[in-house]
Amino acid sequence: MKELRSIGLQPDILICRSSHEVPVESLRKIALFTSVEERAVISCQDLSSIYAIPGDLHRQGLDHIVVEKLGLQNKVKAVDLSEWNQVVFNESHATEQVEIAMVGKYIGLEDAYKSLNEALRHAGIHSHTKVNIHYIDAEQIEGQGVAALAGMDAILVPGGFGNRGIEGKIKAIEYARTHNVPYLGICLGMQLALVEYARHVVGLAQAHSTEFAVNTPYPVIALITEWIAGDGSIEKREGGGNLGGTMRLGGQECILEKNTLICELYNQEIITERHRHRYEVNNSYLSDLEKAGLKISGRSKEGHLVEVIEIPQHPWFVACQFHPEFTSTPREGHPLFSGYIKAARAFAQVRNALKVQASA
Repeated sequence: MKELRSIGLQPDILICRSSHEVPVESLRKIALFTSVEERAVISCQDLSSIYAIPGDLHRQGLDHIVVEKLGLQNKVKAVDLSEWNQVVFNESHATEQVEIAMVGKYIGLEDAYKSLNEALRHAGIHSHTKVNIHYIDAEQIEGQGVAALAGMDAILVPGGFGNRGIEGKIKAIEYARTHNVPYLGICLGMQLALVEYARHVVGLAQAHSTEFAVNTPYPVIALITEWIAGDGSIEKREGGGNLGGTMRLGGQECILEKNTLICELYNQEIITERHRHRYEVNNSYLSDLEKAGLKISGRSKEGHLVEVIEIPQHPWFVACQFHPEFTSTPREGHPLFSGYIKAARAFAQVRNALKVQASA
């Protein structure tokens, strides 16, 4: 405060972060020594949920002060936090819980998957489910096998770059497929699901992505050089090009096939989701994959690029090229994650029932 005032800045509001609620006496003292109105010195304490913070700040009148300072009293509606309060209530009143295995390589930094974490949390909020995320290092699976996946109610392989941990992710996908565990693959998680299926179902043992094995005899995932962007323009990229500048980025329309799980979840045939990747499914192998039971349930607007795959014979196996986590919100959630957590709940109920029978 002293430094701010020394350069002529006098704050209208002070928000005091603390691990606990700042006592009223302390707030008054802060107001006295900073020349800030007592009512405008706000305590922002740690709460059980980040989603409870807006309600706590509203309780202290922060929103009213901001509106007043900006002279907007006659231009804004009275606040209605009923939907937001419902989010907080649902999160704190879970009726069931599920164990989700997130198999990746950035598990030492959980914030690397922050958007995914929140999307799963949103889905739990809307289904009164506590979602427990277990971060499993893909390299651990490579070295020690899939034992860490036992007891999980669903498996998720997220996006990522680089060769490290790839085979561990493929083993996790195979485990989900062969043990009927609900599976959600996102971006790289879809591409590796195709690799796994090509290897172990179609019989192309050396199938891979050219991102990780340039000379693979069966490049089921490869770098395409040209595609039609969402605005109709043609974009191009080269194998040795700049990584960021040659990505397929941003919102792209996707056409979902009728009578598929993904279409049922979204309840519409045309969706728009955000993308961030370079490699695509090699259409040369689609016939073999589909003959072996894989379902291509979503394609790009022009129909050339695979966007979603599923395995109809599996209880719940969906993988997408796009990033649905970017459009999930606490109040609305996201249909794909909601369906995923619902499937995890169903799997957990069956698993728990079998445990009870075994101990009887």
